[in-house]
Amino acid sequence: MAAPTQPVFRFAPSPNGYLHLGHARSALLNHELARESGGRLLLRIEDIDPLRSKPAFAAAIEEDLAWLGLQWETPVRVQSRHMADYAAALARLNARALLYPCICTRGEILRAADARKNWPRDPDGAPHYSGACRRLAPDERARRIAAGEPYALRLDLVKARAGAPALDWMENDGGGTAGAVSADPALWGDVVLARKDAPASYHLAVVVDDALQGVTHVVRGQDLYAATHLHRLLQHLLGLAAPQYRHHPLILDEAGAKLAKSRLSKPLRQLRAEGASPDDIRRLAAL
Repeated sequence: MAAPTQPVFRFAPSPNGYLHLGHARSALLNHELARESGGRLLLRIEDIDPLRSKPAFAAAIEEDLAWLGLQWETPVRVQSRHMADYAAALARLNARALLYPCICTRGEILRAADARKNWPRDPDGAPHYSGACRRLAPDERARRIAAGEPYALRLDLVKARAGAPALDWMENDGGGTAGAVSADPALWGDVVLARKDAPASYHLAVVVDDALQGVTHVVRGQDLYAATHLHRLLQHLLGLAAPQYRHHPLILDEAGAKLAKSRLSKPLRQLRAEGASPDDIRRLAAL
């Protein structure tokens, strides 16, 4: 009989700002679950976006986590150092004709959606892509790309789902009970998996990283619950194992919105400067 797999958890922030209480909740929960289960805790720096990611923020992340008393395995996986892994995954999908180049600009996509009533939108609020470039004649597509028009690589959802079995994932409710959730990748439409300024999307990179690092338990915020519908399809297409998932409640501000770097939510280092201790942060971030 094979030995049971040691649980592997991960905390995977993006270095595009300082950590706030919402990040602390996720990091502390992963740390506690790894400790209780005799598992491992990994730290991953998701700097796939070169325009927003800064080395100073990555260093601050490790400093804040160490101040909180967290311990994680080294070396830390930094996405920007592993572009070949994502390129290999894209090549596998492309070899099966599951990708197509899209030359449409963001403005063109928005205008096309605005011209139609009740046009579907993905869970992030972006309109589904109409599929215009999927229907573009190959010679016209090649001519425009050769002329230097920027393009993104989109997943052909119809082809990707053809012949695929019904997919689901195991979701833990936080009380020790896990149940199957049916995955519906159609929520995302023909999603972008790579573009010139970001050689891999978050969706592609995260499923590749979790598989390569042997992650068995993905514990993250409720705001990423809908992404799991797409992640299960990508895992299936790439032949990757599916971890168990738990999407914990978010910490909301006074207006009822989730904490976010883009909203300038108070960072941990400001709370530290105001005299907060690690125990204070643990209490404020408690589930």
